Amino acid sequence: MIIFPKCKINIGLQIIEKRSDGYHNLESLFCDVNSPCDILEIVESDKLSFSIYGRELDCTPDENICIKAFKLLGKDYKIPPTEFHLYKNIPSGAGLGGGSSDGACTLIILNKLFELGIDKHTLASYAAKLGSDCPFFIYAHLGLEGDINPMIVSGRGDVLERIDLPVLAGLQIKIVTPPIFVSTADAYGGVVPKVPTTPLREILKMPLEQWRDHLFNDFEKHIFEKHPELALYKEELYKQGAIYASMSGSGSSLFGLFNTP
Repeated sequence: MIIFPKCKINIGLQIIEKRSDGYHNLESLFCDVNSPCDILEIVESDKLSFSIYGRELDCTPDENICIKAFKLLGKDYKIPPTEFHLYKNIPSGAGLGGGSSDGACTLIILNKLFELGIDKHTLASYAAKLGSDCPFFIYAHLGLEGDINPMIVSGRGDVLERIDLPVLAGLQIKIVTPPIFVSTADAYGGVVPKVPTTPLREILKMPLEQWRDHLFNDFEKHIFEKHPELALYKEELYKQGAIYASMSGSGSSLFGLFNTP
């Protein structure tokens, strides 16, 4: 069985406070994007194996999130050995959630392939044990319609709320990923949490043309100071006609929202 794990962008990212468990409370708008995407094939086999193609990952097969998802689900369900074939196309360390999407899609395929009968909300609960962004990708791949499926993400990234944003309908999303790796640890290490003056939900009600002056990714300031070339990529998106441009997640990918030609 084959699935195409999609990526996501963050439209606005407010880091509100650091939690006692070491995570941060945040608020962001997640939108799934069909390209770039990975390709994940899982087939029943006589032994567990994992093969990767395309972009290289700096981890052993046992550390890959797909195998972690397999073992997580295997604690509660009898799942036979499987072969994993993953073609990595979504860049790592780019704020696009490629690994999280791979993990979520592993849960989706195993559920379908072996007819486990797990509903999507329970799958999302399993996904949350793999990573904060993973539950979003369960809903992004199951049961949502349309080219852009926005969800407000809060808590440590595991509280999801569907939101209707007609302003996004028909927009074109352009993603650029400079050859710069930004680790999540570095991103959070340099951010100063603060309660936003204007809540994200209020900003999203503004006309799209006003987002540029009010909707920010809190990681940008210190990451742009460390990698000033990223700011140039963002400015280039505006020069190309983007209505709104931003860094996605903890970077280093940037995206622009454009009117469809």
